[in-house]
Amino acid sequence: MVAPDLPGSGFSSAPDAKVFDHTFDHLAEVIEDFTDAIELKRYALYVFDYGAPVGFRLAISRPERMTALISQNGNAYEDGLSDGWNPIRAYWEAANEANRNNPRAFLRAETTSWQYTYGEADVSLIAPETYTLDQHFP
Repeated sequence: MVAPDLPGSGFSSAPDAKVFDHTFDHLAEVIEDFTDAIELKRYALYVFDYGAPVGFRLAISRPERMTALISQNGNAYEDGLSDGWNPIRAYWEAANEANRNNPRAFLRAETTSWQYTYGEADVSLIAPETYTLDQHFP
């Protein structure tokens, strides 16, 4: 099993945005270069969350290498994005300062804990380390 972090995710440092293009296309190129460097010739891809668009691009680029594609929580279509994505959509459409600042609310600790506790009648059943670690390790 090979499980590389995407640059800027997991325990990997985030390259400076002034010199590194943080797009799904570029991240896919980086991972494709990685598979070449370690000489992976055939593989099954397990993708989830934000890694899914990267994995999908890799699958399209090198379909002959694919043995399977497993997706968990990986949208491949815009309809899968709820209205909660509107602040991010606005930034995609117009990368101005106001639209750049609106999605920052997603990074607050209370937003992360809300993702775990929303709709739960007894939040004492949710271990606080779940959302605390999620906040600490974006």
